[in-house]
Amino acid sequence: MRKSTTRGVTTATAVVLLATASLTSAAGAEARGESTLTADPLATWQTDGIVWSLEYADGVVYVGGTFGNVRPPGAAAGEKEVARKNFAAFDAVTGELLPCTHSFTGAGDTVRALKASRDGRVLYVGGSFGRVDGTAVSSAAALDTSDCALRKDFRPAVSATVRAIETTDDAVYLGGDFTAVSGKTRRHLAKLDPKGALLPFKADIDKSVRAVVAAPEHGKLIVGGDFEQVNGAEERSLIALEPSTGATVSSYPEWLPFRSVVKSLARDENNFYVGAEGFGTGMFDGRIAGRLSDDEMLWKDTCWGATQAVVPYKGVLYSGSHAHDCNMTPGGFPEHHNRQHFLAQSVTDKRILHWFPDTNGGTGEGQGPRTLEMAGEILWAGGEFTTVNDQPQQSLTRFAAGPDTGAPEAAPRLKVAETGSGTVTLTWRAAWDRDDAELTYLIYRDGELVASPKQRSALWNRPEMTYTDTVAPGSRHRYTIAVTDGDNTSPKSAPLAVTAGAVTGEPLREEH
Repeated sequence: MRKSTTRGVTTATAVVLLATASLTSAAGAEARGESTLTADPLATWQTDGIVWSLEYADGVVYVGGTFGNVRPPGAAAGEKEVARKNFAAFDAVTGELLPCTHSFTGAGDTVRALKASRDGRVLYVGGSFGRVDGTAVSSAAALDTSDCALRKDFRPAVSATVRAIETTDDAVYLGGDFTAVSGKTRRHLAKLDPKGALLPFKADIDKSVRAVVAAPEHGKLIVGGDFEQVNGAEERSLIALEPSTGATVSSYPEWLPFRSVVKSLARDENNFYVGAEGFGTGMFDGRIAGRLSDDEMLWKDTCWGATQAVVPYKGVLYSGSHAHDCNMTPGGFPEHHNRQHFLAQSVTDKRILHWFPDTNGGTGEGQGPRTLEMAGEILWAGGEFTTVNDQPQQSLTRFAAGPDTGAPEAAPRLKVAETGSGTVTLTWRAAWDRDDAELTYLIYRDGELVASPKQRSALWNRPEMTYTDTVAPGSRHRYTIAVTDGDNTSPKSAPLAVTAGAVTGEPLREEH
């Protein structure tokens, strides 16, 4: 982690300035019509290990990873488990477990990549495994999505782990740790036909490929990973190749520093998006947006905290990371030693939007989310986390566009700032909400609503608020407060008894 410093201003002043900029940018995003999903997780099945990959096809979400069982929403570890060895399938809308099941075992005993054919009829599976049920395979296989049957025609022999799969209308690209496919040299990237036959495409890549995105309409295949050399030239972690031959089409020499690697790639109609992880000083941990047509960098954020997954949806880029310092990114937050594992950003200008569901780091390497997938209008997230929004939930979760069901945190604690001749001034610290920046505070005097001020806030920016009530001199009242996001309201606070001073400046009299 890195502590931020702001030259020429105090730390407190810097935090206030950053918070003000954050809330202003959030208001601007709302004015442009950018809206996020809710931060309230849907009931979702869980696994007893890490989820590395998700794919959506024809109403089904497929889950691949390193696990032995799944269990229903709300079930504790070890309870109500159903055997699913490194692979499971769920209804994309209801989240219910489906009977589609195969056991992927042997070698590294893990599924790392899932990708459907463009027509959704075939699901390609990659990882480090040597058998599917009783059938010998070699780290790559394919299933028919209509009946979940293992296809007999897709049996390439891959020499090591497959970490990424991409499909086009007539090809399947595999990326990973391997150096040979079906007995021929293929260093970390290979192209096959839909039935598994190796094609002449060949790129010489010196280290692992972790992500592949095809843009055939622009004549390129964008590839990311750990590599430093591609086709005999220095190419740091990101390259665009000709889809038929593997020749270099575009380079990105200034996009990533020496100590950063690409962990995720995604695209929408016009742009592609990069999620990076860095190591040591001088590295880059965040996200980059580039234009597909001309490879122009559109923006690059400056958040610290390795990015594992990115996915765009309706003008918003969702990401899984462990961001902990986004102070130089519009809408971002200063270092507060609290990892934020989900972010939403405007694809237009990288602004961080007010969407803050969260997980813990979880098991394994403690990275939290590892993969994201939009299934219709629902965002699925998988990884190694064991909590979501501070509640037990292992390795899988989902977020939808609505309804918003989560109330802001518990009502603030009221205090008396001062009493005067016929006035009572109350003070409290603003609450915050995971998916609403502006909250309304409901102030009750003797059970009657007397005021409803509004305030923008975030976890890292919770300003002190005040309200002055006019009452009869010397009168005694009980005040409570609740906070609402417009859809959900917190319980009222404990009552605060106050006697209004008869003379301005009379010593404070308050009771609890």
